This record gives sequence, structure tokens and C-alpha cells, in this order.
Amino acid sequence: MLHTKNKKLVLLIFIIFLTVSIVLIGCTSQSVEKSEADASTENSHMITFSWPRDVGEMNPHAYNPSQMFAQSMVYEPLVSYEEGGELKPHLAESWEVSDDGKEYVFNLRQGVKFSDGSNFNAEIVKKNFDTILDNGDRHSWLGFIPLIDQTEVVDEYTFKFTLNEPYYPTIQELANVRPVRFLGEAGFPEDGDTSEGVEQPIGTGPWVLEEHKVDQYATFKRNEDYWGEHPSVEQIKVKVIPDAETRVLAFEKGELDVIFGEGVINIDAFNQLKSTGSYETSISEPVATRILVMNTNKETLSDIKVRQALHYAFNKQEIVESVTSNLEEKADTILSTNFPYTSNVEATTIDYDVNKAEQLLDDAGWKMPEGKDIREKDGKPLEIELMYNSAESIQKIMAEALQSEWAKIGVKLNIDGVELPTQVDRFNNNEFEMNFYSTSGAPYDPHYFINIVATEGFGFREAISSYPNKDELLSQIATVQQTTDENERQELYTSILGSLQEQGAIVPISYIRQIAIYQKDVSNFSFPANRDAHPFTGIHIGE
Repeated sequence: MLHTKNKKLVLLIFIIFLTVSIVLIGCTSQSVEKSEADASTENSHMITFSWPRDVGEMNPHAYNPSQMFAQSMVYEPLVSYEEGGELKPHLAESWEVSDDGKEYVFNLRQGVKFSDGSNFNAEIVKKNFDTILDNGDRHSWLGFIPLIDQTEVVDEYTFKFTLNEPYYPTIQELANVRPVRFLGEAGFPEDGDTSEGVEQPIGTGPWVLEEHKVDQYATFKRNEDYWGEHPSVEQIKVKVIPDAETRVLAFEKGELDVIFGEGVINIDAFNQLKSTGSYETSISEPVATRILVMNTNKETLSDIKVRQALHYAFNKQEIVESVTSNLEEKADTILSTNFPYTSNVEATTIDYDVNKAEQLLDDAGWKMPEGKDIREKDGKPLEIELMYNSAESIQKIMAEALQSEWAKIGVKLNIDGVELPTQVDRFNNNEFEMNFYSTSGAPYDPHYFINIVATEGFGFREAISSYPNKDELLSQIATVQQTTDENERQELYTSILGSLQEQGAIVPISYIRQIAIYQKDVSNFSFPANRDAHPFTGIHIGE
């Protein structure tokens, strides 16, 4: 659980970083001029793709401006997050957790070298952990970081840390792209503190940063001494193209081999390019959920009948199809079933039913006065405000669609487009009636989502304030993070996620997917299971 003010502050910063990094993908800026290096796109041993931002300082222990896909190319975790939330050995060949859930012992992979030839061992693992812990407030959004009591080198290839209380998501959190990945000795500053930067990006990963021109491009070469399976291509070139339209033009000209991610290409442009048959396209499994949060701390929305009525009058299928052209899928549960502990969650599916919505509002005392088109109760009109991110086109269009839908049942919906920092601040400060939100996805959920729900000052705890079983929910959330019993954990998640949805304040809208479009000579493209990781494992170009 997150308890301290510092943890709350850092968790807020993380949410902003994560959301900004996703939103900026779709932002516009000046086009990048074609450089002499473009000629290298003809090299059949190199993949060229674009990103809206520079890869950053490539510090494995830092956040923005370092870009997570690039960090994941160079730096590796002890544990990797795979399809369906399966956690597999990576730099750790195996691990043991004590019966009380406090001690974690990692048996490290032997024979692994950093890109400069130095050895990967327990000493360097401890050094990385210790510099992270020295800046613990910055990283305490990861629940296990503040709980680490000590780190220990057991022997050359055995590393151990001890928590001061059990915390089951520890292994899953170790699979994150940052900050618990490993920098080689020569990459550390003289004082050992990476909080202000690194000397050079030395990792154990399949790629090595070869050339970097800030805000222009970065070239990664294949790590020929990589311990695992070597990439098929020799180089990955990342061109910085902030503007989505310019990115598409560069792709059509053959200057880019791949466009990949969330919001990196306009939906209409993606469908148009797909329709030509000249390119290959892929759409990922769900990586997160787009949801609508209703604040039950506000008088009108404290009534479950009102919340249910709004849900019944929400034609999700039609809105998702029209707004996303089926690139997103209508969501029936808060988290999709490809996340851990979510396959057994049961929640009532609410289908579009205007008559049912009108009956619920009548039962709640909101009547339609003769000659008027807005319902009233005790002389007060049924008027609600929905806040959305003005830079996020999907949120804006969905807000306008809901405004039209709910007008049919006598609800006046005022929509308020605000900048992202304002949206986050108002949500956290309980200054909203309704708000759009996207879950963090893999590898963070489900534990990260319910942490947010339980933590004061992040919008959700306030939003569920009128739930009759609120105290029981908070107790279950505290228990699920500490239990060492797998069956109990599954039962708790099933109960928590189902109950959160049944009370109607958290309305799942659609499952967000990543999209990719690539040239015909690109093959073996696959999406990473980890939402933030790179997509270049196994990719091939040429005959």
C-alpha cells in the first residue's frame, strides 16, 4: 500500500510522466529535415522508425526525457513480463521468496557481459539497487522500493534483498522498464549517484547506442556480445518526427520502415494506408483500458440509480466503433482478461437501453417537467460536468458523443476541455464530477490500479466515497498486496474488481491497443507484452 506523502507525490509525478509520454505521441511540432543519413534506410540490415520525442539521456534510473522503449533496448531487468502477465527469468535465472514473503533471493545468469565487456554479477546488481534506494522518494511509486530493508551480495552470482513487510507485486514490479534495470560500472558517475545522469549508457541488452544527435535521430547497433538471441537486423535508427502528418509522409516516401505505438498515427490515416494494400499492419492485444470515472462524492452522482442510468444511456459499442474505427474494443470489465488475476472477474454487463435509463432516473426522483427537455428534482436541473484532456482527440469526441446521448434522457452534460496538468490536478484534488482516465496497463496492473483506488488524493478513493462497502474494499486492497496465499489473492482480486464496477462509479469504455504499420519487406514484427518496451525482438527486413 502507498502510505506516505512522499509516495503520493512521486506516484502523482509518475502518472503525469506516463500520461504525458503517451499524449505527446500525438502532439504536433515542426517537421524534421531530411539528413544525409536517410540514405542508410536502403540498408537491408537496418530498421528505421520514428518517435515524436528524442530518446533522452538514456539513464536507466530516470524518467522523462528518457524514452522507455529506448531504455528497454539497452538495459535489462531481472525478470521479464510476458504474454498473459507471465513472469519469466531474464537476468535472474531463478528466484526464491521466503514463506513470510519478505526475503527475495535471485540466482543471477552467469556469463552475461555489459556492452563494454565488464561482468554482470551480484556486486553490480547491488550497486544499482543501492543508488535507486538512495533516491527512494523519487521511485516510491513502486510499492516494493520503500519496503526494502537491506540488500546483500550472497556470492558472485546470488543477490538478496529483504522487505520489512510482505508485498506480493514485487516480482512484477521488477519487470518494469524503469527504474530497476542495470547500468555497467563505467556508466556510473564518480560519486555513484545516477540521479543527475550517467557517464555513458552501458547495459546488457541486445542493443547499444551508437550515435545520437539530439532532437534529430539516434542509431542503435546490435550488441554482438549479447548473451541471448541476437537480433536479426544490425541497426535500429530512431528518427525524431514530432508531427504525426509528417511522420506519415515520411513513411509513404519509404524513409521509415515502421510506425508503432499509441497515437503515433491518426486513425483515419492508418485506415487509409491499410486500405491501399501496399503495407502490412498489426493491432495488439489490449494494453490498457479507457474508463469514465463518476465522482460519488458529488451529490447528484452519489445515487447509484443515476450512475446506472447514465451507463445504460451510454451506447459504448457505437461510440467506440465510430470514434476509433474499431481499433479499440468495447470494454465490459475494468481490466481486460489478458492481465493477471482478471480472468474470473464477474460484473454485470450493461447494454445500451434508453428506456431502462429513463426508468432509473424516474425512480431516483429526476422527473421531466412538462415543456422542458432537462430533468429536475426539487427544482434543480439534472446537470453534470465532464472533464477531458483538450489535447486528446478521442476524449473530446467521446465527450461530445455523450453530451448528445444523455440529452436524449434529459441530462445536461457540460463538457470541459482542459490541459493535461489541469486534468490531473483537478482529478487528484476531487474537483471534478466526471473524468476520463486510462489505466496504466502492463506490467503495472492489476496491483497498480487498485493502489491508486485506495490512495487518498488520486481521485478514485474520493470517487468511490459513497460506496456502501468502501471500508471493506479498502481492507481487501490492503490484504491482497500482502497475502502469500495465491488462492486468496485470486479471490480478493475477483471480489475487488467486480465490486468496484458493480457500484457504477468506474465505467469501462474501451480497451486501448497499440497499432503498427510497416513496409512489405518488414517481417516478424511483434508487439511487446510490456506496454513500455521496444518492439524489435525478432524483427526482420529484406528477403
